Amino acid sequence: MAQPAKVITPTFGALMDLIATLRGENGCPWDRKQTPSTLSVYLIEEVFELVEAIAADDTAAIQEEMGDVLFQVLFLLHLYHEQRRFAPTDALERIIRKMVHRHPHVFGTDKVENAEEVKQRWREIKQKEKGHADTSLMDTVPSGLPALMRSYRVSERAAGIGFDWDSLAGVLTQTEAEWDEFKAELGPQAGAPIANKEKATEEFGDILFTMVNVARLAGIHPETALSKSTQKFVRRFKEMERMAASQSKALKDLPRDEMEALWEQAKKNQEPH
Repeated sequence: MAQPAKVITPTFGALMDLIATLRGENGCPWDRKQTPSTLSVYLIEEVFELVEAIAADDTAAIQEEMGDVLFQVLFLLHLYHEQRRFAPTDALERIIRKMVHRHPHVFGTDKVENAEEVKQRWREIKQKEKGHADTSLMDTVPSGLPALMRSYRVSERAAGIGFDWDSLAGVLTQTEAEWDEFKAELGPQAGAPIANKEKATEEFGDILFTMVNVARLAGIHPETALSKSTQKFVRRFKEMERMAASQSKALKDLPRDEMEALWEQAKKNQEPH
């Protein structure tokens, strides 16, 4: 006879106990063989799934994915505790101490006028915490960030000390110049092999980097904007597949003009009513 499910009180302590059971002698073989290195890959995946749920504003999905992220983080805390590297409370103490130190305008006597000044103070405090006078401001941006997000943070850091365009109009002009340089590398004949692929790649990167700054100065986060546009394309493409299937056709077998017609119809079908 199946045993009744054990009622578990939803607390952080209960989740830590569950992880300890999974890692225990009679626990799960998969969980028992995990290491911080192997688990970090799953943490990254879960964080991206949480970000996707937040972008979709799906409450049930946010709740589920947030639980998954918490599980991965607490699992990592347990692994390091097992290795006697540090206790979970050590990590909690450190983050509390750091947040208090980085908010002197809340927990101290400093005064700030707005959120931008808070960000600038944050960067200054963070750099001092590194303890090296010769540390580059750019070293405060993790090199492992996705390229689009990293370029935004790098630009933000530079702008924070005044190295920035004077206006949105200025960076728009720069974008047009970068586009012209890229087109020059492509050559006059469309479709012809690119003479210098490495240079063309560099110029295309310059376009993307400059467009990131367009977004920043316009008050738009490029990661959010691109995610939304990509998701919009995915929705419309799936609608094309659905319409083709309703005609007993496979999208891949249709000629280009029929695909284009389905694309236009998919756009109309998904317009807000």
